[in-house]
Amino acid sequence: MHELTITTDFSSAHNLRGYEGSCERLHGHNWKVEVRIAAERLDKLEMALDFKVLKEKVNRVVEKLDHRYLNEVPPFDKTNPTAENIASFVYRELSPVLNDGNIKVKKVRVWESDKASAAYYE
Repeated sequence: MHELTITTDFSSAHNLRGYEGSCERLHGHNWKVEVRIAAERLDKLEMALDFKVLKEKVNRVVEKLDHRYLNEVPPFDKTNPTAENIASFVYRELSPVLNDGNIKVKKVRVWESDKASAAYYE
């Protein structure tokens, strides 16, 4: 099994509905997104997937969140835009695009700061 990992980032604002504390107020983060994929086989160039292709696919998803007020972006207009839910969102948006029988999205980790992250995997 082969594993590739890329990271990208985006900036956005949000507030956590129902949270009792400072995160209930509007605030922003410079989020870091780490995506891991797994591949059983290498292609004819002996790559699991071209990093360029992986970055392009991930960035298409992240662009939906970049410089936005997350509470207005579906599905976060109905669910809290927590790091956990953002990781799940990125995972679920990427899986149908990348999973092909050989390649599978393995895990998405979202960092809201240098010291705090949440991951989603199935």
